[in-house]
Amino acid sequence: MTETPPPAPAAPVVPLSDSDARMYATIAHAGNIVFPVIAPLIMWLIGKDKSTFVDTEGKEALNFGILAAIVYIASSLLMVVIIGFLTFPAMGIIALIFGIQGAMKANKGENYRYPFSLRLIK
Repeated sequence: MTETPPPAPAAPVVPLSDSDARMYATIAHAGNIVFPVIAPLIMWLIGKDKSTFVDTEGKEALNFGILAAIVYIASSLLMVVIIGFLTFPAMGIIALIFGIQGAMKANKGENYRYPFSLRLIK
């Protein structure tokens, strides 16, 4: 009988350098401007095990991205009764302002907490 070889050991996680961690976090925050949920989710999944800074900032950006996506969807539905035409661009402006603020803080290596956000990912 043939024996199956033991599984190969998992590759060790190489921590991110400080500049790389700041770049991942910056992209997570700035990504909310164009691709809410998707950009922060990708950055968080890639860097969460490699850097605690990326883990915290990625979660924060992802939580805001989820809120933004919910508002965009609700606004799209509310366009039937006209109010959606106001709330959709308002969310875009809010995402732009907060995304830039978060990206600037993350680029400096500082933590950023959105003024309002759903805290779903902890």
